[in-house]
This record gives sequence, C-alpha cells and structure tokens, in this order.
Amino acid sequence: MKKFLLMALLSITTVAFAAAPIDVNYSDGIYHIVLSGDKIKKQIQFVSSPTLITNREAHNKSGSLLTINAGFFDPKNQKSMSYVVNDSQTVEDPIFNENIMANPVLRQNMSKILNRTEFRVLDCDSKLKYEIAQHNSKVDFLCSIQTSAQGGPQLLPNLRLEEEFFIVKDEEGNVIRESASVLHKTPRTLIGIKNLENAKQEVHIFIVTNEHPMDIYEARDLCASYGLDTAMAFDGGSSTSLNYKKISVVSTEENSTGRGLKSFMIIKKK
Repeated sequence: MKKFLLMALLSITTVAFAAAPIDVNYSDGIYHIVLSGDKIKKQIQFVSSPTLITNREAHNKSGSLLTINAGFFDPKNQKSMSYVVNDSQTVEDPIFNENIMANPVLRQNMSKILNRTEFRVLDCDSKLKYEIAQHNSKVDFLCSIQTSAQGGPQLLPNLRLEEEFFIVKDEEGNVIRESASVLHKTPRTLIGIKNLENAKQEVHIFIVTNEHPMDIYEARDLCASYGLDTAMAFDGGSSTSLNYKKISVVSTEENSTGRGLKSFMIIKKK
C-alpha cells in the first residue's frame, strides 16, 4: 500500500512539473514564448494569404493555438518578399514579385535578398528538427524542409546586416541605406533556437511591443541573454503581431485590429 501511494505521488509530481509545450510570459513590454517538446513540431506551420489579412484574421481562419507574423511583403502589390514553404511546397517566391525586379537597387542586390535567413522545420528520416539558416543553405542528408519562412536578418550566431542587404555602407563605413528600420527602435518579432541535451530543442519567440521597442543590436542581445544558439528576425514594426488565447498584440495605432499581413507562423491544434 505504501509503495502504491509513493508511486501515485511521484506520478502526480511529474505531471505538475511537466513543461507546457507553449509557455508564454510577459515582462516589460516583451512577450517571451517558449515551444518545447517534440510533439509541437508537428503542429508548426507557415502559411500565406492570397490577400493581406490581419494576424487575428489568420488566427481565426486557421483555428490555430498561436499565431505570429512572419515574412516581409510589399503592401503595394500584396506580394511576398520572402520565401515561404508549406507541406514541402514553395508557396511564396520573391522572384515573382515584379516590384522587386523593377527596382534597380533591389535588382542589383537580389542575391543578398534571396539568400536572407529563414526558420525551418526539417524532416530528417521521420524525425523533426528546427533549423535557422540562409535560404540557399543545403539541408543535411536525409532531411527535407517541411515548412519554413524567410525573414531576416540573422541575429545569432552572427549579425548579418550587410550580407542580407539590410544596411549599405559607403567606402568610409557610413550607413547610406537602411531597410526594415534595423537601426531604429521599433516593435520586433524575433525567433531563435536553443539546443538542449540529447538532441532536444526549444524555440524561443519574442514579441517586442510598442512598450519596449528595440533596434536590431538590442534584439540580438536579448536573444543572446537567453542562451540561444541561433536566432533571426521576422518582419517587425507595425507588422509585429501575436494572437494566443486572450492575448492580442498589434503594433499599429490604438484600438486598431492590426496591419494587413502576408505570411504567418501558426501552431495548429492537435
């Protein structure tokens, strides 16, 4: 009888202290989301919309547990400026955005733009794992990309501002061009990976709100402070959005339902 009670108590303790697959904390204007465990990898999906819709609309339409904004887009023609893969198929390709091709400055730097950093969920011989890498980076043998979204710049292990055409410097080292307000304090959507023991991984997402805007260097330092191995930014500024249970974050004017967006990271219900 005593042995039975001891086993029951141990079982209860294990349940009480088991890590939730989605853990959300808020402090000082920043939402910190941790995705843990292997099961949730199957629930992550990157999706795009034919027309621009708000994060809340994408959240409700997909019936997801959690939704955040993902890649860059052109609000004028409502086409993506970032690659998106869903169910192993490329659903958004910036090559087909004529506004990029028509811009002489962007066209001259297409190799940098097309190779910006992306977050991937890989299937490696039926085992799922996370990866952050440049778009042109090859996946490991026996691995394939199940779903991914491109954004940028890479934050960790190295900040890639010039390599991904987020800043341009003159011969004297002065910044003469800036994209995505990387040098200014603004809301941001950040995502990173922490590698744990026994090949386990956690995904850390930071929704940096209007209450605590950051430049890209501060964003990098935030990710580093949590011991992340790799990290990157998604689209930020007024695109920064989060919907989870009763939490609804928009980064536009007060009482707004949010900006129309192109692509999203969703966590599907089981």
